[in-house]
Amino acid sequence: MIIWLASYPKSGNTWLRSIISSLLYTDNGEFEVDLLKKIPQFPVERDFRQFTNNFTDINEIKKYWIPVQDKINLDGKIKFLKTHQLNVKLNEFNFTNQENSQATIYIVRDPRNLVNSISNHFGKTHEESKDFLMSPRLLGSKREKNSNSGHVVTFLGNWGEHFRFWKAGSKNFLLIRYEDLINKPKIELEKLIIFLKTHVSFNINEQKKQNIIKTTSFDSLKKMENNGIFKESVFNFKTNKKVNFFNQGPNNIWEKFLDKKIKEELEIKFKNEMKELNYI
Repeated sequence: MIIWLASYPKSGNTWLRSIISSLLYTDNGEFEVDLLKKIPQFPVERDFRQFTNNFTDINEIKKYWIPVQDKINLDGKIKFLKTHQLNVKLNEFNFTNQENSQATIYIVRDPRNLVNSISNHFGKTHEESKDFLMSPRLLGSKREKNSNSGHVVTFLGNWGEHFRFWKAGSKNFLLIRYEDLINKPKIELEKLIIFLKTHVSFNINEQKKQNIIKTTSFDSLKKMENNGIFKESVFNFKTNKKVNFFNQGPNNIWEKFLDKKIKEELEIKFKNEMKELNYI
């Protein structure tokens, strides 16, 4: 059975993976980059090759979402998968189902701050990044050649749909706000521990908790990237530059950079979701 680590892009999914992998797959809680491999991305080519070789057509890929998950779950074990895919039904094809999904941990981030992160990651203007958030989108298709979504096309929906669909479609759902992970990591770690203990077994003590918080802090992860240890940074072919994966983090404060018009458009478009999430 799959426990999903789901999020809209640039919302802290890799950060969450580092915390959970340190919690589950170490004795002392000290994060190492190779631990991320224990929580791979879905969908990716290797899982779909038995079914198709057309990885850029969503109408082809959607037919195999469930068969691929059925195959992944043949061993009957709990596994964790990262995804940016919208938990959607396209025609008669569901992205996932209760037979394959045990739970969902969803990390969300204020869309006003996402504007800057998407701009940096995908080489877009702030206006283009706002449109990215507000419109249904495919990553990994011929339309988004500069995407970093993996090798298989991924349907995002817009930012609000992404949150609502995962919340509504998950039988065991834990919400983590990116901002809370920054401001109160100890409390968020305790939430994760309580939630995960209902699904998997692992050892935990106070020293391990302290090590997790220290070694998976934004500064620690950014230092790993600067030292060439972290390998998930990308090359933007539009700007012809390497893009830092861990860019600004806590210093990405929308009030300092976001145009008033873009701010208001996002708040109008996503009014209900942002109110529910206490962003407005």
